[in-house]
Amino acid sequence: MNPRSSTQSLLNLLLIGILILIGAGALGAGALLYTYSRIAASLPSPQELQDRANTFKSTQIFDRDGNLIYEIFPSDGGRRVLVPLSEISPHLINATLATEDPNFYQHPGVDPIGVARAVYYVLRRDARTPGGSSIVQQLVKLTFLSSEKSYKRKLNEAVLALEVSRRYDKDTILEIYLNHIAYGNLAFGIEAAAETYFGKHASELNLAEASLLAGLPQAPGYYDPYIHWDTARERQADVLRLMVQYGFISPDEATTAWLAFADKDPTEILHQREATFPYPHFILHVRQLLESNYGAEIVSRSGLRVRTTLDPRLQQAAEIAVRQGIAKLTDKNAHNAALVALDPATGEVLAMVGSPDYNDSEHDGQVNMALVPRQTGSVIKPLTYLATFELPEDYWTPATIILDERTEFPDAPGRPSYIPKNYDGKFHGPVSVRSALANSYNIPAVKALQHVGVPALVELAERLGISTFTRPDYGLALTLGGGEASPLEMTNAFVPFANGGQRVQPHFIISVETESGDLLEDNASPLAQPVITPEHAYLITSILSDTEARKPAFGRLRKRLELPDRPVAAKTGTTDDWRDGWTIGYTPQLVAGVWVGNADNSSMAEGLSGVSSAAPIWKAFMVAAHEPWPVQPFIPPPGVVQLEICADTGTLPTDDCQNRRLEYFKSDQLPPEPEPTPEAQPSPTPTPTPAG
Repeated sequence: MNPRSSTQSLLNLLLIGILILIGAGALGAGALLYTYSRIAASLPSPQELQDRANTFKSTQIFDRDGNLIYEIFPSDGGRRVLVPLSEISPHLINATLATEDPNFYQHPGVDPIGVARAVYYVLRRDARTPGGSSIVQQLVKLTFLSSEKSYKRKLNEAVLALEVSRRYDKDTILEIYLNHIAYGNLAFGIEAAAETYFGKHASELNLAEASLLAGLPQAPGYYDPYIHWDTARERQADVLRLMVQYGFISPDEATTAWLAFADKDPTEILHQREATFPYPHFILHVRQLLESNYGAEIVSRSGLRVRTTLDPRLQQAAEIAVRQGIAKLTDKNAHNAALVALDPATGEVLAMVGSPDYNDSEHDGQVNMALVPRQTGSVIKPLTYLATFELPEDYWTPATIILDERTEFPDAPGRPSYIPKNYDGKFHGPVSVRSALANSYNIPAVKALQHVGVPALVELAERLGISTFTRPDYGLALTLGGGEASPLEMTNAFVPFANGGQRVQPHFIISVETESGDLLEDNASPLAQPVITPEHAYLITSILSDTEARKPAFGRLRKRLELPDRPVAAKTGTTDDWRDGWTIGYTPQLVAGVWVGNADNSSMAEGLSGVSSAAPIWKAFMVAAHEPWPVQPFIPPPGVVQLEICADTGTLPTDDCQNRRLEYFKSDQLPPEPEPTPEAQPSPTPTPTPAG
């Protein structure tokens, strides 16, 4: 989707309306001329255009402790090579005009037709059209004026654009514009962009290359072809469509240009680059967020001061854990991994690793797998059982007994029955919810989803922040990983388990300030939204932290889900084709998720499960992360009680019950009474004991 703001387009319409009202209203021609002259006299001289175009104020990005970690131009190696218009490919010139300002050579600096067209498309909710600001206005804005959004600034912009067009010929304006706009990846101007992305001069760009580059300046981070190839290609299609629409090329030429990159890996097309700055995936994502919110030119030139959520100690620990963990798995055809760490109290992303090596082009290291949806495997199961706890009637508890046996589940008409299998290929008979979730048995999980219904799980996942369960045809396999979620969203779904039921939006930026200290963005006090009850959150935590309960399935491998000095809750997941391995776990202080697989979606070695692939990375990170922190236990909320039950039935025990254990319950969801028998009366109901 084109991220150009509807508000900005409507401001352009308002600008034209103001100019028309000034010219046609009661002020008259004399007043119009006087007003125009006053505004023009108060603005910088248009002759300063070339000099102003060469001045920049770098945006600085800091970690949470105030350490400078990245500077967006100029000190981080931003490149600009000036070339005359005659040495720029005509394809690039035409693609830029079609995309940004098709009437550039006809209008006097402000294009009323372009503004009207932009408003028309905004009203139609179609953002795939040139914006209302002309190339001259864009150049004026980035060289002369501030980022302030106001009618006065828009009026000043229009007047100065008219003055610049009166004093400079259009070729000179276009040359300055193409030599100074930001194309992303520290490339400023088309010559630097051509060299950065294609390893050639601007004069050598063909139509396919030119149409790809011409779409970047609007949002270089959003359309970055190294990271978002498919999005960049969608933008290229828009550029080619506009070139056809405005008569720069024929439909056949557009088709040929589009097919030039079809069915090719971007590594075959793009000039390969290396990141020379720390934390590349985290920083580039922050840059994309900034460009989306404030515009690429503002971010590149306006001297913003950005404080991020990144914790350098945790980030370094995450990078080490991922790099060392994947090094042990390469012989099992596992080459990619991602790790996300969140503060459960604030939603701050303390660490994010998108790949073991950003510069590893052979294994798509530049793809940020922390943001790519993948099949969830069994890490979705806690949500399924949580949905059974939330039922107003016929709810389940951790003590509810489920029969784990071969079961055929009816599927849609015309499709065969669904017959899930357990990971170990065995059936385990009657098992409690606690045992079923702790050991990740598949058949009980499918029965749980059948009990609540697929829509209930989809709704709960959305409530917990998962935005990608959008298909209309999910079946019962959704509880075994049939849906896709990114490691960031899947990890964030566990945050309410760690903080007592609160959803906090994950975020990467704490604050954004202008060079003069004005606060543009403040996320220091994020809004927490209750999404599940504290009692249900604790019941899930009590199961996921129960190392003895998971012993039957995990055996000694359960140690990979434990921390040596403190309680921790964790869940693993594996897809049945060995493409995705997961481990997500938490303490009250930190929630961390690890995904392992391959960015090209190829399978890992058969048998490489989440506990074998992702869990060692997760544990190494969690041990390092918690080392300086005090131990914090999981504390039951007041609405949780602990009762003795009969383990074989999940009910309150009778005198004949030989297998008893303690279990946690929500105080208004107690275990049922045992079934009475003719020979014996049921035991009196015990008084619940507050947990903890």
